[in-house]
Amino acid sequence: MSTNLGDAQVQFGKYLKDEGKANATVVAYTKDVEQLIEYLNKNSKTLVTEVKSEDIEKFKALLKKRRYSAKSISRKINSIKAFFRFLIKQDLVDSNPAEVVSHPKIEPSLPRVLTKLEYRALRDACRGDARMAAVIELLLQTGMRISELANLKLTDVDLENDVITIRAQKTREARKVPLNGAAKNALMDYLKVRPRAREKTVFLTKTCRPFLVRNIRTAIDRYFRIAGIKDAKVNDLRHTFIVEQLKAKTPLVYVSQLVGHKRITTTEKYLKLLEDTQKTSPAIQIEEL
Repeated sequence: MSTNLGDAQVQFGKYLKDEGKANATVVAYTKDVEQLIEYLNKNSKTLVTEVKSEDIEKFKALLKKRRYSAKSISRKINSIKAFFRFLIKQDLVDSNPAEVVSHPKIEPSLPRVLTKLEYRALRDACRGDARMAAVIELLLQTGMRISELANLKLTDVDLENDVITIRAQKTREARKVPLNGAAKNALMDYLKVRPRAREKTVFLTKTCRPFLVRNIRTAIDRYFRIAGIKDAKVNDLRHTFIVEQLKAKTPLVYVSQLVGHKRITTTEKYLKLLEDTQKTSPAIQIEEL
């Protein structure tokens, strides 16, 4: 008897957790699969054995019609391919209908860097929200990834020595990143109003639960809109940090270490962006913001 798609999705999520995948990865993959299942259910398909390659192709076309970016569509296809590989492994299907589904072509583009005016507008927009002010300052002033910020623990913050420790995530080693005045002050302001809880994660919701990546992303996007900043993404705060460090003549190797790049060649790609921004905008004095 064929397995229900919804039941299979639950099993898939449990499998990912058992494999030690990061919580953000588990949520992203299962949400992507859930979106496909909702589409299939509307087309009267509820069992794993009923799914065909053309169903996934039509789902991909629908995403494009709904103006999802090529990168988002590609990620969803990755999730769907992984889902069906899991089903094969569990002997729930004989073949992977997603295997022949191609990824959309992703046009390479340079990362976006916030201007001085945009950063100030963003800071003003969240001035009355201590938690989000601290989130934004940390992302911009340390270059940490949003997933690293979501996993930051109270024990990782050393306010006495103005440094935070970003813990290893499987393939990444722990690294220490300095806190400048702006980041430290914003963090201290938030800690004064942070809910009292046993939970050791720095950033919490009002119900004392960890502030998840997807919720942080949504909140920052909201403040981008309030600040009138168009076409900006959360990762642009990290990009801005890297470029501003390079503008300040910080050694390339040290910048690479600060942001946790596996290869220095990844950091080197920002040199081109540095050239472009120097032609079009004045430097942001990170320490003075």
